[in-house]
Amino acid sequence: CSSLAIGTTTGYRLFSLSSVEQLDQVHESNEIPDVYIVERLFSSSLVVVVSHAKPQQMNVYHFKKGTEICNYSYSSKILSIRLNRQRLVVCLEESIYIHNIKDMKLLKTILDTPPNPTGLCALSINHANSYLAYPGSATSGEIVLYDGNTLKTACTIPAHDGPLAALTFNSTGSKLASASEKGTVIRVFSIPGGQKLYEFRRGMKRYVNISSLVFSMDSQFLCASSNTETVHIFKLEHLTDSRPEEPPTWSGYMGKMFQAATNYLPAQVSGMMSQDRAFATVRLNISGQRNICALSTIQKLPRLLVTTSDGHLYIYNLDPQDGGECVLIKNHSLLGQGKMEENKENDLQPPVPQSYAATVARQSTVPSTSTMPGYSEDGGALRGEVIPEHEFATGPVCLDDENEFPPVSI
Repeated sequence: CSSLAIGTTTGYRLFSLSSVEQLDQVHESNEIPDVYIVERLFSSSLVVVVSHAKPQQMNVYHFKKGTEICNYSYSSKILSIRLNRQRLVVCLEESIYIHNIKDMKLLKTILDTPPNPTGLCALSINHANSYLAYPGSATSGEIVLYDGNTLKTACTIPAHDGPLAALTFNSTGSKLASASEKGTVIRVFSIPGGQKLYEFRRGMKRYVNISSLVFSMDSQFLCASSNTETVHIFKLEHLTDSRPEEPPTWSGYMGKMFQAATNYLPAQVSGMMSQDRAFATVRLNISGQRNICALSTIQKLPRLLVTTSDGHLYIYNLDPQDGGECVLIKNHSLLGQGKMEENKENDLQPPVPQSYAATVARQSTVPSTSTMPGYSEDGGALRGEVIPEHEFATGPVCLDDENEFPPVSI
């Protein structure tokens, strides 16, 4: 969640998300037109691009040097690409290819996967837990969990009744969230065991197409957006004996009664009771557009980022204590020249009376040099552990140095 990559009709652009007020363009390329996939490896110079002109070819670039590292062609259109420091995954409609990112060699081909027309798959960003998740059925919500390090299937998870629409891992690869095509229920499972940990109800009245599902870096929050105007943020928390006793309120009493009752009720009924409502929400100004969300810490405050297919980035403040309606504090145009003057008209005045979100927004106008402790956009490690040189095999992937990567410990 430290940079944003967009594909356009003329090429692709990379932005740094280190400041609320200013959107810094890191790189722009017009060498390949009609880019529909662009994936950057964290804050490094490695970027993978796929164009509508050659939809079966993956191009891997070192964008700071302006050189192509390699390219691979496949038997059908590339639908999605996922990568971490260890693996690069290419997803086609009925097969998945796993490459070793150190030398780009093909390690494994998973053939005859169930029809997956959207290229739905997820890869853990934690290379120590390089788990891959993809649909195990075209008609039900079965998830195949595949170990990208041992190249073996870990387990299958019967997550939903209907076909899957969204999958995402948390930052450590210890949790997996999923949603079906109905979009009404979101479930979170433990990894690699596959036990259900949480169940959230996004809505009951209408089916929606969930387009984005993402954890916060600390795994405390889970964000879901769809083709409707509402973005839901759920809080992942369980009441345990180790926590302080809740004050004796009526709602707290009833909550405990429901929790006790779930042990005696049928699974379908008890499941309904265990579902939580959204902790925080956002009502977008647009509806029906595809969008992608992220939960990030920018200038030391939690933010919700929403990027829409018409080329805008919306930044909201998220109150991590009380939740509620998130407040829009900035709107950036991604297709303009990136100048501050162009975005002045999008500046939003703090509402009156001031909320928590509006108050903290006014304190965050000074650009920060880092979005996350441990590394900065220029590739220099500020603090934390960096990947030692010996972890990188000699091969075509030669970045500036190992400090271009974020620290191993997230």
